[in-house]
Amino acid sequence: MGKKRIVKKGGVSVNKGMRARALSKVAKKKIQSGILTIHATYNNTKVSLADLNGDLVLWSSAGALGFAGAKKSTPFAAAKVGELIGEKSKMIGVKDVKAVIKGVGPGRESALRAFVAKGIELTAIVDATPVPFNGPRRRRPRRV
Repeated sequence: MGKKRIVKKGGVSVNKGMRARALSKVAKKKIQSGILTIHATYNNTKVSLADLNGDLVLWSSAGALGFAGAKKSTPFAAAKVGELIGEKSKMIGVKDVKAVIKGVGPGRESALRAFVAKGIELTAIVDATPVPFNGPRRRRPRRV
């Protein structure tokens, strides 16, 4: 028969160890304003903060916070990522950001809302979702 497996089923929450580890790694660089990029796909949500030159300062994703599988793509996971980046941004002295949102995933809006809730001013929102203008190659004509 073998051993019985015990499966712990917890609520949808972020792994405390992963969050603490992510907050401990804060950049030494102090910046006043930056560019917040939210890349929301169907499988994950990545949030990054760069300075005005485009040099990356902070980043995180739902997968890096301990969410796995289908839970990575939820608005809840995206909100947790937005909160984490917001907290880190406050630590390095960010006052205002310009947001660039890319992708069509469910975490687009919730990541931005959670970031702004930390008290950082939002100066502009730009949607940079890539849109195909020609599309894939057409199907060949059927020969009968």
